[in-house]
Amino acid sequence: MSRKKPRVRYQLDAGDIRCLTDEEIKAILRAADEIIATGGRSMLAKILKGSKDKKVLERGLAQCPVYGYYGKLTLQEITNRIDWMIEKGFLEIEYSDRLPLLVFSEIGWEIERETYAEELLQKLTKLLEGRDFSFVQKLRDRNRGMILLLIKKIKMTGNARFIPLLKAWKEIECKKIQTEIQRVIDYLMKEGRIF
Repeated sequence: MSRKKPRVRYQLDAGDIRCLTDEEIKAILRAADEIIATGGRSMLAKILKGSKDKKVLERGLAQCPVYGYYGKLTLQEITNRIDWMIEKGFLEIEYSDRLPLLVFSEIGWEIERETYAEELLQKLTKLLEGRDFSFVQKLRDRNRGMILLLIKKIKMTGNARFIPLLKAWKEIECKKIQTEIQRVIDYLMKEGRIF
């Protein structure tokens, strides 16, 4: 009979961090999104530092839009900011077996969902320049709430140039998302402008 290994312990230390800007909060949450439920504080600090660590590179984390955001800070200074985020309830720690992993709190996910939906809207807007809409395949298995927010944002643009992209996207989606996409197509065909 083997003995179960103890949980890896951690201690939060925000150091002298008293507050972070909205931009910093969004950047930390955006980086955390890359490793939610699969990585911890040290991996998040490495992403934000812009580390060339083997694990960071192997997992493709250098592709994160905020990779290197805190490039001029030390890993300890970055970790202090991450710990502040945990103490203030933007991120939480849950154990998976014996390892402490980062997860979003409700408020943290609400902020990240908005940030990520806006990032995807910008990416989709750039796709309107060409005719290759294959990127929509990557949207299929994303969080449904975030996808519905993205669809709403597309509608709010009033840009009828989204219609071909929406049609391509609709073909690969589940029924509920197809219905929402069709509503936006209908709206843009009726009310939309081309710009």
